[in-house]
Amino acid sequence: MSPAFFAIVGAQFFSALADSALFILCVSLISTLAFPAWMTPMLKMGFVLSYILLAPFAGAFADAFPKGRVMLVTNTIKMFGCSLILAKANPLLAYGIVGFGASAYSPAKYGILAEVLPARRLVAANGWIEGTTVVAMILGTILGGLISSNEQTIAWLLHASFTLSGYVVPSPLHAAVTVIVLTYLLATLLNLGVLNKGKRYARSGRTLRTLFQDFHRCNATLWRDRAGRVSLGVTSLFWGAGMVLQILLLAWAQTALGLSLDKAALLQAVFAAGVVLGAALAGKAVPLVRSMSVMPLGAVLGLALCSMALVHSVAVALPLLLVIGILAGLFVVPMNAVLQHRGHSLMSAGQSIAVQNFNENLAILAMTGGYAMALQVQLGMNTVLVLLGTGITLATLYLRMIARTIAGPASES
Repeated sequence: MSPAFFAIVGAQFFSALADSALFILCVSLISTLAFPAWMTPMLKMGFVLSYILLAPFAGAFADAFPKGRVMLVTNTIKMFGCSLILAKANPLLAYGIVGFGASAYSPAKYGILAEVLPARRLVAANGWIEGTTVVAMILGTILGGLISSNEQTIAWLLHASFTLSGYVVPSPLHAAVTVIVLTYLLATLLNLGVLNKGKRYARSGRTLRTLFQDFHRCNATLWRDRAGRVSLGVTSLFWGAGMVLQILLLAWAQTALGLSLDKAALLQAVFAAGVVLGAALAGKAVPLVRSMSVMPLGAVLGLALCSMALVHSVAVALPLLLVIGILAGLFVVPMNAVLQHRGHSLMSAGQSIAVQNFNENLAILAMTGGYAMALQVQLGMNTVLVLLGTGITLATLYLRMIARTIAGPASES
């Protein structure tokens, strides 16, 4: 891997770290400033909707300039959104602007991989990206909790750190925001290492109609392509189910295992650690031409989720969740690489990632909506787990039937 690739990985790590920390800080502000409780779920909803609503524009924007430069600009937008908190802006507005930046950052971040790396390196590259992103999300959640609950300590440390430069931290909130802005700044500085990396494509059009038509064409093209359909189906299924599982794990740990909320959150960390391990294994062991060979793991993953309904012991739950995470990482990382390769072959890299974001976030909305309906009709926890696992297994088996007709999606060159 080249130094430019590791600059991309580092920029993604610090950007994701700051995103997660800012989310926790916004949740804390909603609570401490007595904003309505409904604003908390709206933070995530607004983030997801940014990816869906801006998809026709995000891909075209990422393709209009070198993608390293787009990453630099969008990280700057994130810093601006975070800084608005100091101007006493509504947390929804501040985090919404960060979501706007993230929706444009993603096509550049993933699109640049297919442009600067040979096809044979894409699975390993995605292993690095997915692994570091999950780690960044975990550490970002911890960082957000620290700066939200220990603002006075953070303010003192920053004051001591900046004494020589004459900078004075005026309040604990300023301290918390400063930590996050500095984290975004680290990502921005790493972006300078890839400032002019990535291709520039002919503009798809300046009118709204042309942009929507081009996006619709790209979306239809990727779904018609067999390899594109399988990989897009798998990644959409993974992220939709993953978001439901993230919410479900907390409730399951409390009801089935009798854990408190803080200990239940540790189970998410175990699952995330499994995803990191699975992503690393996929990067080492699965070349792009054999990426479709991981399809059976999706069915095993679904069955493993079903088996959670039988677990009532933490001693059993911990290794099971680790295994589920490993299966998830092994399953999704090669599919992500196939999707990037097919998208780059069939259309521009930025547009293909925008299509991917659009479909994956639609799946997140649909599956979390389905979970909300299950709660509304008071389905039992075990029933929801079995339905989720069975749905993943059946969907994977269907996609595997399509995958069997596909030769290797890429050459090794």
